[in-house]
Amino acid sequence: MSAEPLSLLIHHDRPELFLDLIEPKFPQVRVACCRDYDSLAEAVDTTRPEIVLSYKFLQRPYPRASLIGQSGVRWVHCGGAGIDHLVPWDPNELTVTNSAGIAAKAIAEFTLGAVFALNMKLPRYQRQQAARVWDSGEVATGSQQTLCVVGLGHIGTAIARLARAAGLNVIGVRRSDGPCDAVDTVYPIARLSEALALADHTAVIVPLTPTTRGLIGKTEFDAMKPGSTLINISRGGVVAEAPLIEALRDERLSGAVLDVFASEPLPQDSPFWSLPNAIVTPHVAGSFRGWERAAAEVFRANLRFYLVGQSLINVADPTLGY
Repeated sequence: MSAEPLSLLIHHDRPELFLDLIEPKFPQVRVACCRDYDSLAEAVDTTRPEIVLSYKFLQRPYPRASLIGQSGVRWVHCGGAGIDHLVPWDPNELTVTNSAGIAAKAIAEFTLGAVFALNMKLPRYQRQQAARVWDSGEVATGSQQTLCVVGLGHIGTAIARLARAAGLNVIGVRRSDGPCDAVDTVYPIARLSEALALADHTAVIVPLTPTTRGLIGKTEFDAMKPGSTLINISRGGVVAEAPLIEALRDERLSGAVLDVFASEPLPQDSPFWSLPNAIVTPHVAGSFRGWERAAAEVFRANLRFYLVGQSLINVADPTLGY
């Protein structure tokens, strides 16, 4: 009698975007799909998967309890880099991997575009266009400006390299002060305020963990160079929103580009919508065309390793958030 085939559940609303990369390539794997959040628990119970390829595809909380801790699930691969929607889990019982790195180029370009948009005062000129007002003013260039990248993982390093290529001075902040060839100077997290005081622009790209929640708060905003800007492409909760709103209203910060928020979708009554010096985008910095297939390719490589008992790549640590 042949052994029971290994079961894989793909959780995505449009698995046809990448199913051809997986299903025909692994005939020894039984593949099932779940296309929504509400029926995930039923799909896990019915298909009893050992492996789940999991994407976040709705702008509402992920149904974590339907997946984590379920009997028989041994490996979950996340379509994105973030794994904060799955923590906590027991790494002795479950392996979680992610697709870190696939969106690095897109998010780096988004970040540099945000720097240029703020330097060119595009929020101001968009308002003037809506009001049909012709009122010129000075703009800035990135030359001789300093960008502080808070978080030097795959994405932070890509941001730093692109910014340096565009002529900006780049400094970085991370947990340790070990060297990083993508930046001019690395500051440990204990010297965060010192780094922020030097920056014309600050880009925040760290995972959301208990230690990074509220990492950028009133103390940090007070430490920032007057008139500097903030670009948040991390996770909602890393930047404290009340002091950010205050800093933008007082124009201690001249502008901000915000792609992530503590509550998503951003509530209709949020002050961010009407702040004249803020640009709001709906968590799209890493949503480049074809990202689903890129994530599936990372999973496909890992599945090959899994089937022959080799170590997986991009294994996430629930205590670190990546």
